Amino acid sequence: MTALRPGQQGHTLDVAGENIDGARINVVDALRGIALLLILLVNVWYFSSGYAFQLVSDPAYGALDRLVAGAVELLFAMKAYLLFSFLFGYSFTLQLDSAARRGATFGRPFLRRLSGLFVLGALHAVLLFHGDILTTYALLGLVLLAVRRIEPRSALLAAAIIVGVIAFVVGLAAVLGAAVVPDQAAAVTAGAASTEALRGGLGDVVLEHLRSLPAMLGALAVQGPLAFAAFLVGLAAGKHRMLAAAHIHENLLRRCERVGYPVGLAGATLFAIGGGTANMTALMVSIVTAPFLAAAYAATLLRLFTRRPRVADALAPAGRMALTNYLGQSLLCVLVFTGVGLGLAGHTSPAQTLLVALTIFVAQVAASYWWMRRCRYGPFEWALRAWTHSRRPAMRR
Repeated sequence: MTALRPGQQGHTLDVAGENIDGARINVVDALRGIALLLILLVNVWYFSSGYAFQLVSDPAYGALDRLVAGAVELLFAMKAYLLFSFLFGYSFTLQLDSAARRGATFGRPFLRRLSGLFVLGALHAVLLFHGDILTTYALLGLVLLAVRRIEPRSALLAAAIIVGVIAFVVGLAAVLGAAVVPDQAAAVTAGAASTEALRGGLGDVVLEHLRSLPAMLGALAVQGPLAFAAFLVGLAAGKHRMLAAAHIHENLLRRCERVGYPVGLAGATLFAIGGGTANMTALMVSIVTAPFLAAAYAATLLRLFTRRPRVADALAPAGRMALTNYLGQSLLCVLVFTGVGLGLAGHTSPAQTLLVALTIFVAQVAASYWWMRRCRYGPFEWALRAWTHSRRPAMRR
């Protein structure tokens, strides 16, 4: 027995748009669906308030507000994108196998796919969300393509070295007295101005995104290498097809939980108490321990999906159209929080912000289920696939 659901045909898709001939691997799609939720729970704060981008709390927050925001930082910040990146690397191996089975060339179509992903990401960053990850994935995908023949053990070793080097550099910066937020008062003032800009029209929002891009590029100096390290872990797991038969690796999954939760939660607690990404020392701790917690999350979810396949069935459609849902999350958040829509930026408490995020995700799960029963691809997956292969794929089932 494997984790494939009998009688279910179709394609498994992620932001890279892989196509697996044969049956759908529901646990991969379902895990990607949960990764979308975690990404949204982290990203929604950058829509709801300009203070988040400045790495300071809204001065209007009370004790309960800070507790809710801190819980999100503890549980999800620095972990959500690692899970998403792991799945990107895993899916890359499925694309390689699919091309090999069909006797098709891989390099040129994949390069076209990455170029399409980069353009989508650039538009996303300017129009919807300055924290876009698609452009980073597109660039890192070039490196992943170059090292695609790496052995799994070597990939894991390289990932560990990357994490260690980034942690060392950030730790050294902390020892030398570097500060992520050198002037707290100035950051609060900038946060108020950013929040006001978000409540403006489309032009104000776009200008705010453009002003924010240099700082976002600086943040990618840390996030980019860590995402690539997760790519490599996913690549190693994909070469062993670990998610296609997760139940076979029950002992490994349990070990991930036994080690990942205590180490990851201890580090996450220090990270949240220490000031999160606004503090170099706290950031260094999270760089080292966040992969443990992300791995524990993945292990728990995989065990859940193999024991409760109906849960995986419910979440898989959202994961199958991950690119559309990722971009859709940003569009819906723009319509809720900025002046393009309701203009609620700065007017929702952390608890209300989380409620908005959960509502968006539930709506996307339902919409994805409806859409994928009728269509082979999500809208943006279809467009990216058409660009990749220079032909229009059939949309309807």
